[in-house]
Amino acid sequence: MDGVLIRTHLDSNGRELAIEHVQDVAPILEWNRQARRDEQHGDWGRHVARIPNVIYVQWLNEEHARGNTSLRLFTPEFDMIVQRKLDDPEWAYLRTDRPKLQAGWSAELKCPR
Repeated sequence: MDGVLIRTHLDSNGRELAIEHVQDVAPILEWNRQARRDEQHGDWGRHVARIPNVIYVQWLNEEHARGNTSLRLFTPEFDMIVQRKLDDPEWAYLRTDRPKLQAGWSAELKCPR
């Protein structure tokens, strides 16, 4: 994990260990802010988000705390969790696109009866 400092902390009882992940996320968040200002043009796809490694670790730890201990980073299951997070307004600062400007087909199209 590039740019991540990993610190270990041993509790005073000598039996419990905590792992701390530290990363300077300011450059990444600034890059995201700048990227949102630019309209993306392309025939193939668009850049959706830049996520700091410590956020990936946080999301993985949250899932493990919920009991989903078989989850691994960068699997299809984890990708679905990441997509849900990126769709949540709480995590909008990680996005590099402007979702409100997206166009296309939606699977949730409702037809009147």
